[in-house]
Amino acid sequence: MSQVFEAMCVHRSLLLTWVIIICSFMTRHCVASQKKTSCQVQDGRADCSHLSLRAVPPDLPRNITSLDMSHNRLIGIAALSLKPYPRLIHLDVSFNSITKLEDSLCQTLPFLQTLNMQHNEVHFLKKEDLNHCTNLTLLNLASNRLKLHGEPFSVLQNLKFLDVSANKLPSPRLGSQPQLPSLVTLNLAFNEITALKKDDFSFLNRSSFLQVLNLSSVSLKTLDPGCFKPISGLRTLIMDMSNMGTLAISKLCSELAGTSIDALSLRKMKLVTVTNTTFTGLHKTNLTFLDLSYNGLGKIEGGSFQWLSRLQTLVLAHNNIKHLTKETFEGLKGLKKLQLTRALVKSHTSSTQIINDFSFQPLSSLESLILQNTAVRNLTEHTFTGLTSLKELDMSWSSYTVLRNITSKTLVSLAESPLIKLNLAGTAISQINPGSFSVFKNLTTLLLDNNHIKQTLTGREFEGLGQVQEIHMANNQQTVNLSSTSFVYVPNLRVLTLGKSLRSTALNLDPSPFRPLSKLTVLDLSNNNIANIRENMLEGLVNLKVLKLQHNNLARLWKSANLGGPVLFLKGAQSLTTLELDSNGLDEIPIDALRGLSNLSELSLGENLLNNLKDSIFDDLTSLQIFRLQKNLITTVRPEVFKTPLSNLSLLVMDKNPFDCTCESILWFVTWLNNTKMTSVPALRDQYRCNTPLAYFNRSIADFDTLSCKDMTPFQALYILSSTVVIMLMVTALLVRFHGWRIEFYWTILINRTLGFSDAKVEEGREFEYDAYVIHAEQDARWVERRLEPLENDNCKFCLQDRDSVIGTPYLQSIVDNMRKSRKILFVVTESLLNDPCCRRFKAHHAYHQVIEANRDSVVLIFLDDVHDYKLSSALLLRRGMLRPCCILDWPVQRERVPAFHQKLLIALGMTNRLQE
Repeated sequence: MSQVFEAMCVHRSLLLTWVIIICSFMTRHCVASQKKTSCQVQDGRADCSHLSLRAVPPDLPRNITSLDMSHNRLIGIAALSLKPYPRLIHLDVSFNSITKLEDSLCQTLPFLQTLNMQHNEVHFLKKEDLNHCTNLTLLNLASNRLKLHGEPFSVLQNLKFLDVSANKLPSPRLGSQPQLPSLVTLNLAFNEITALKKDDFSFLNRSSFLQVLNLSSVSLKTLDPGCFKPISGLRTLIMDMSNMGTLAISKLCSELAGTSIDALSLRKMKLVTVTNTTFTGLHKTNLTFLDLSYNGLGKIEGGSFQWLSRLQTLVLAHNNIKHLTKETFEGLKGLKKLQLTRALVKSHTSSTQIINDFSFQPLSSLESLILQNTAVRNLTEHTFTGLTSLKELDMSWSSYTVLRNITSKTLVSLAESPLIKLNLAGTAISQINPGSFSVFKNLTTLLLDNNHIKQTLTGREFEGLGQVQEIHMANNQQTVNLSSTSFVYVPNLRVLTLGKSLRSTALNLDPSPFRPLSKLTVLDLSNNNIANIRENMLEGLVNLKVLKLQHNNLARLWKSANLGGPVLFLKGAQSLTTLELDSNGLDEIPIDALRGLSNLSELSLGENLLNNLKDSIFDDLTSLQIFRLQKNLITTVRPEVFKTPLSNLSLLVMDKNPFDCTCESILWFVTWLNNTKMTSVPALRDQYRCNTPLAYFNRSIADFDTLSCKDMTPFQALYILSSTVVIMLMVTALLVRFHGWRIEFYWTILINRTLGFSDAKVEEGREFEYDAYVIHAEQDARWVERRLEPLENDNCKFCLQDRDSVIGTPYLQSIVDNMRKSRKILFVVTESLLNDPCCRRFKAHHAYHQVIEANRDSVVLIFLDDVHDYKLSSALLLRRGMLRPCCILDWPVQRERVPAFHQKLLIALGMTNRLQE
C-alpha cells in the first residue's frame, strides 16, 4: 500500500503544497491540549493564538521570526504594534475581525514572506495595501468579503501561493494586466463563479510557473472557447463539488485539450453516468491522474476511458458501480493503479455477477488493484486474468463467499500475476487448505488479519511461499493452533504477527514452531493469554529484533517459586532491540531474565505488578533508549537497579506508580530527573505522584525537597560511627565478663615466652625424680593411699609431701624442691582442697606459674567432687579451659570403670611437657 499511495502523492504534491504551508502556521494552536494563558515562545516562534487579545503584545522577544495571532479579537493590524519585531518572516492573523490591511504593514516588516488573513472581514483591497509586500510568497485571504480595487496583486512579483477562496467573487479575473509571474497555486474555490470567459485568466499569461488551479464548489455553466489558453501550462485542476453535469464536463475536457494538464480531480460532482464521449477532449493531453470518487457513479459505458491512454492512476472509490465488463477499462493500457474501494455494489434483484470474467484483461500494465470493501461475492478462474504486471492486490474487508474456505483453485486467476503483496484482511476466511497460495511464487507480503481462521497450521497452508517475508494473522476472531512444522515452508519470513489469534497453549511445543525462522526480525504474540511457553521458544531466532508479548499471562513463568525455576525464554534472542511485556501480571523479574540483551533499545513493562526489583537485573541494557514502567507498584527507584538503563535514555514513561517520597527511596531518582537533559519524561508534574509519607501524599515528586536529605548526610556518618563504637564496647564488655580469664591467661603466656621468662628449655634437659607431685587435702589422704600409691612401680612414682619431704628442710622450701623434682603436678580436687589455706595460697600459686612457664600438660586434675569452674579459679587460680582435656580426669562412681580411669591417669602422667610444634 505504501508504494501505491506514494504514486498518488506524486500526482497531488503540487495540489497539497499550499495546504501544508498554511497549516504550518496553525499547527501550534491546532494541537494545543491545554488552555493557554500567555504567549508561548520557542525557537524564534511566538504563539499567541486563542488568547482573546485585541492587540499584538509588546513584550515578546525582539528576534522572533514567526508570530501567530490567530483566533483572537483583532480588528486591525497596527503597523506600529509590529515595529518591535522587524525580523518577522511569517505572520498569521487568521480568524479575527480585521477589516483593513494597512499599507505600511510590509514597510514595517521588510522580510515578511507569508501572510495568513483567512476568516476576517477584509473588504476593500487596493494596490497601495500591498505596495511594499514585494517579498511575499504566500498570501491567504480566504473567507473574507473581498472587493478588488484596481490591480492589488500586481506588485507581488514573488508570490507563489494565492488563496482568495470563499469570497463570493463573481469572476476569476483578479486583474486586467499581466501580473503574478511567480504564481504556482491559485485557489478560487467556493466563489460565485458561473462562467469562464476567454480573458478571465489573461492576467496570468506571464505566470509560466502556474501549475495548480482550484475551482472546487464553483458551479460553472458556460466555458468560452480558449478560456484556459492563458494558463496553458496548468498541470493540476481541482473541480470537486462542482455540479456541472455530463455535458459541461465534456466541454471542460475539450477546453483542457490545449493545456499541460496532468491531474484532474472531479470528486463529489454527482456524475452518475460516464459515457464514451465524456473524456473525448482529453485524448491529446498527458493526463496521468483522474479522480472520480464520491460521485454515486452507477454506470460506466464501454470505452469511456479509451481516450486516456496515458492515464496511470484512476480513482473510482465510493461509487455505486453495478457491473464491470471487459470494455469498462478498454484503452487504459498504461494504467498502473486502480482504486475501487467501496465502488462496487450488487443489486439484490440482479443475478449477474458484478465483475465479469476478463474484466481486467485490458489492464496489462496495472501494478496495484484496490478492491477494499467491495460487494463481490464470487471469484472465478478468470476474474483476474490478464493482470500480468499486478504487484499488489487489496481485497480486504470485502464479502467474498469463495474466500471463506480457500483452496488451491480459489486464486488461480492470479497465476500469471507477479504478485508481491496480497491483502485478504477482514474477508471472513475460516479455513486455509494446503497449497492455497502456491501460485504466488513472488509474494513477499501476505495479510490475513481480522478473519475467522480456526485450524491447526501444519505448514502446508503456506506451501509455495518460499519468498514471503511478512505474514500478518493478528486479531483473528477464532483461535489458531500451531505445530512444530507450521512455518517450515516460509524460511525467509522476517515479520510474523499472531496477536490475538492463538490458543493459550499454542506455544507449549518442543521443538518451537519458530525454530525454522532464522531470518525472523519481528514477532508479535500479544493478546493471546499465553501462560505456558518453553525455554527454547526463541531458539535459533538469531536475527529477532522486535518481540511483542504484551497482554498475556506470563507472571508464573518468571516467579522464583515456579516448578523447575524461572523460565528464561529470552536467552535465545540476544539481538532484540524492542521488547514489549506490558500487562502480563508480572510481580518479579528473575536476575538473569534480561541477561545479554545489550542491543535492546526499547523495553515496555507497563501495567504489571512490579515492586521490589533485584539489583543489577537491568545492568546489561546498556543501549536502552525507551523505557516504559507505567502503572506498576514501584515505590523505590534505587541506583543499584536503574542507574544503567537510565544512563542513555531518551524517553522514560514511569507515571502512575505509588512512589515513596523519602530520602532512602526517591532521592536518587529526583536528583536524576533534575539533572537529566537528554531524557524526556512526559507528564512528570501531573502523573508522577507520591503515595507516602503523609506529608507528600498526592503531591508531584517534582516537589520533593532534596535539600532536606543533604542535611542528613553528616548525621548519617555520625550515626554509623557511634553505632559501631557502641557495638564494639558491648562486645568487649561481654568478652571480658565471660572470657576475660582466657585472655589474661594466654596474654601472660605470650609475654613470658616472648620476653624469655620461661625456663621450659632448662626443665626439658633435667631428669625428674618423680612423675607427679600430688597435692591433696588432709581429708583426702586415705583416698590417695588406697587409689594412687598402688599404681607406683618402676615406671611411675609419686611425690607425697608427708612421705617424701627431706627431714630438716623448711616446709615451704621442701614443697618447692619437690615440685621441681616432679615432671607433673597432680591435684586431687575436692571441696576440702578448695578450703585448704596452704593449697590455696602457696601450692596452687606455684602450680599456676608452672602452667604458664612450662606447658598446659604439666598439671593434671583429678576431680573427686563436682566442683564448679568459678570455684576452681577462685581457690586454685586454675580453670578447666587452661588445661588440655586429657589432663582433666573424673573419678568414676562405677567400680568397673576404675581400670579405665587408671589407664587414662597413666597416659596423662606419661605425656611429655615439651612444647608442641
